[in-house]
Amino acid sequence: MSSNPPVPTTLETTGRNRTAGPQVYDLYADLFSTKSHSPPRVDTNGEQAPVQNHVAPAPPPRSPATLAESGLTLGQMCDLLLKTLYIHGVLQGADLSRLTRLPFSIIDESIRTLRDQKLVEVASGDMVGRISYRFALTEVGRSRARDAFENCRYVGPAPVTLEQYIEHCRLQHVTGTPCSPAALRSAFKEFVIRPAMLDELGPAVCSGKSIFVYGPPGNGKTVIAKGLGQFLNMFGGEIYVPYAILAENSIITVFDPGIHQTTDDADLSQRGMASSSNEQSSYLVHDGPVDLRWRRIKRPVVITGGELTLDMLELQYSKTANFYNAPLHIKANGGVFLIDDFGRQIVRPKDLLNRWIVPLEERVDYLTLTTGRKFMLPFEQLIIFSTNLDPKDLVDDAFLRRIKHKIRIDPPTRELYTVIFQMVCRQREIPYDDTIIETLFHKYYEPGRTPRSSDPRDLLDMAQSICRFHDQPIILTEELIDECARRFFGEI
Repeated sequence: MSSNPPVPTTLETTGRNRTAGPQVYDLYADLFSTKSHSPPRVDTNGEQAPVQNHVAPAPPPRSPATLAESGLTLGQMCDLLLKTLYIHGVLQGADLSRLTRLPFSIIDESIRTLRDQKLVEVASGDMVGRISYRFALTEVGRSRARDAFENCRYVGPAPVTLEQYIEHCRLQHVTGTPCSPAALRSAFKEFVIRPAMLDELGPAVCSGKSIFVYGPPGNGKTVIAKGLGQFLNMFGGEIYVPYAILAENSIITVFDPGIHQTTDDADLSQRGMASSSNEQSSYLVHDGPVDLRWRRIKRPVVITGGELTLDMLELQYSKTANFYNAPLHIKANGGVFLIDDFGRQIVRPKDLLNRWIVPLEERVDYLTLTTGRKFMLPFEQLIIFSTNLDPKDLVDDAFLRRIKHKIRIDPPTRELYTVIFQMVCRQREIPYDDTIIETLFHKYYEPGRTPRSSDPRDLLDMAQSICRFHDQPIILTEELIDECARRFFGEI
């Protein structure tokens, strides 16, 4: 008898153990946003305009009533159940339903088939019905499961079909989200940003087209992606993303816990999805109309920088597991995809730009399987190119024509710099003193150094480190901030 195969890589394990890929973070989170306080904004208009109504969210995917509605064949369902039983051992029918995210009425047909073929046996049961029966693999079933692993080692929620994914992705588009000055202001209220910047972002959001952001480093280009993601979540509603899709008989995992922030955990817990130990609740896994092969999430904000390569924009195929992981921009569908530090990637900017020509114009992308078969997926997101290099050195006129909106972010004025410094002090409970700003500008910025929006955070980080080293309470003095500035701004 052949030895047992290694434990297959499940979807959740794949998501958490990524060693390369996007970083879902705000580069200046401590600097530009706070949950406990709303920072003052540089705005001369004190009137609060009414925010327009939110757009009606797309309806959730409907739970399939039959195996045919699920999009899977009897053979595909049987293979998934065999692999699930092989990994988990003896399982109740309710547990199989919970693990595959399909109603028991659908998988019951497959279980009957496996029993008829002597691949599965009933280990025990009670009077509740077949959903309470405990099923186990026979020796023949274990051998058949190992054969199924050789074909594909994916074990987890049943995939949705490519057609189902495309249909629902189109319903969760980013274009058409209600956008007005008042709406953008409400989305960016936790960020320090010039009101004039919102006037440039608004038309870009309304068009749903790509945005090219450029300017000196450290001035909050990443904040734009963060704020736009907040805007889409406030006014575009939550969206649904499948655990996996089935394309050309191949499994492609899409849901990534490292990227997608779920909002349905409480609902799943009520349906017995959190733990199989509560048998009573696990019988109620599919008492609702929502297809549980999809997760409800906040609209994603995917940020990638200098580590981006062309390979990361293609299907990631595992030769040992025999299934695929979706590329970054597909995981960003329905949200924001920021390519930060554009021009600093290993790949040439021209090659990277050529890769985006079709998606930017057609709003679709074509991916290729290892078999050579191509298929189309929606490219439905706000994509932002961000750089601190001279755009003329990176892109040609043909590409700039395809990027409709170009926004320059300049260094902060003294007034804006002061607002940021005050906010960072407030976040860290450090007493603020106006003389600190006077010292910084008199000694460092006015002689020729350009201020950056990230400087307050970095300087106060250093001040906290110095005081902690000397076991002193942090009190901003001219001597302390001067020492921090000399170290931080020191020429190398």
